[in-house]
Amino acid sequence: MPFQAIEPRRLYRQIADQLRALIERGEFPVGTRLPPERDLALKMGVSRPSVREALIALEVEGLVEVRMGSGIYVRPRGDGAQGGSVIAESPLDTILARQLIEGELAAQAALAMKGADIDGLRAALDVMRQEAASGNIPARGDRLFHVRIAEAAENSVLLRLVGELYDERHNPLAVQLGSHFENAESWAEAIAEHERVVDAIQAGDAAAARAAMRDHMARSHDRFTAHWSPADAVMPGRRGSVSRATGRAAADRTTRRALTGRTT
Repeated sequence: MPFQAIEPRRLYRQIADQLRALIERGEFPVGTRLPPERDLALKMGVSRPSVREALIALEVEGLVEVRMGSGIYVRPRGDGAQGGSVIAESPLDTILARQLIEGELAAQAALAMKGADIDGLRAALDVMRQEAASGNIPARGDRLFHVRIAEAAENSVLLRLVGELYDERHNPLAVQLGSHFENAESWAEAIAEHERVVDAIQAGDAAAARAAMRDHMARSHDRFTAHWSPADAVMPGRRGSVSRATGRAAADRTTRRALTGRTT
């Protein structure tokens, strides 16, 4: 009998599978509302963002319905449910990875970019504005902006990595997450954040460019983790703080060890 490769399951997938099992056992009957995100996170010993991604995965699979301003409800079986489980990179982990990588690339761009290169960044911003004004998601201009900053490093590996990480926004989890939280207002905020990055790069201020890019990514993360019902509201933390990301990672590592039996 041929062996099959064993792949570690992503944490959000483990959470989603536990919730799926509870739904299938009737713990949460059709039409009932699931506990708030913050309560699920506390009961399962994981971060709210990981629970958020698990719920989005179940929504993509047709098992639950997200009602903005109300909560998450169990859908009838067969009502749009897919046959298999959704497996994709974590959208929120991807944003945190981009925050680390692209913050440093923005700092390097501030030291390397001159004249025509900076004009290229502003041209990418113009593309974003035109796309947004047409009622479209300004993804083409957005991707161009981030890729052009990466080009300043003159490193093909980093350039490829930035492009691949950006393209993760097209995976099913990221698309579904965006459908709830991306709108004209959020993209207007994002464009303004991009402008601050360009201003810092044009000024040749590496520290300011790094901070502006990291702030942009932190705000993107915040937009995707905004509460979708009053019961999910939590006290606001420091925007973009390292402690927030570290706290999430520590909680998730503890849960991974519990679920897999690993001690390291």
